Amino acid sequence: MSPIWVAIDTPDLERAKTIATKVGRHVGGIKLGLEFFAANGRAGVHEMAKLHLPIFLDLKLHDIPNTVAKAVQALGHLEPAILTVHAAGGRAMMEDAKAAAPTGCKVVGVTVLTSLDASDLASAGVTGTPHDQVLRLTAAAREAGLDGVVCSGDEVKAAHKLWPQGFFVVPGVRPANGVIGDQKRVVTPRAALDAGASILVIGRPITQAADPDQAVRAIEATL
Repeated sequence: MSPIWVAIDTPDLERAKTIATKVGRHVGGIKLGLEFFAANGRAGVHEMAKLHLPIFLDLKLHDIPNTVAKAVQALGHLEPAILTVHAAGGRAMMEDAKAAAPTGCKVVGVTVLTSLDASDLASAGVTGTPHDQVLRLTAAAREAGLDGVVCSGDEVKAAHKLWPQGFFVVPGVRPANGVIGDQKRVVTPRAALDAGASILVIGRPITQAADPDQAVRAIEATL
C-alpha cells in the first residue's frame, strides 16, 4: 500500500469526492481535517467512506480527558483508520482517547505543528527548539499508550529512534520543486521515508495540481 495519504482540505464535499476518486488508485488513504468536518460533519465522512479508502480523521482533539474520550466515542461509528489528538493534552487525556477509540483505529498524538518554528514556541512559553518539544511529546505519547505521533520530517528520525515501534505521520511534505506555502519545517517525500515516516500526508501539491492523479504518480515515482 502506498505511504502517501492525500490531505483533502476543502469544505466542498463534491470537490473532496472528485479529488479522492481521481487519486484513489495511487494513495494509501485520505485525510479529512477540520475544514472538511466543520462543513460536512459526520454525514460528510460517511459519504467519503463510500469511496472505500481508509480515512484519517484529523481533528486534533484537545480538551479535558472526559470530553476527549466522549468525543472519540462519538466518532467511533465512522471507523476512522487514524485519529489525532494533541499530545500536549497530557497523559490522562491521551490514555482516555486511546481507550475510547474503536478497535483497529490508530490514535496518534500531534506534537509540534509544521507551521511553527522556535520563535512561535517561545512566544507560547515553550522552551527549547521544536526538535526538543517533539521528543518530549513523543515520549509522553508512547508512555500514554498511543500508537504514534505526528511530527515534521525534521524530527521523525530522532522520534523513530526514541520509539522504534511507533507509527509516524509526517505532514508538511513537499516535492523538491514544490511550493512551501505556510509550512516552516518541510522535507521531500523520499527524505521523510528514509528518516522513518510510516505515512506521508500531502495536500496542496496534489489537490491543487491540474491533474491530481499525475501529481501523485510523480511523487510516488520518487519513492
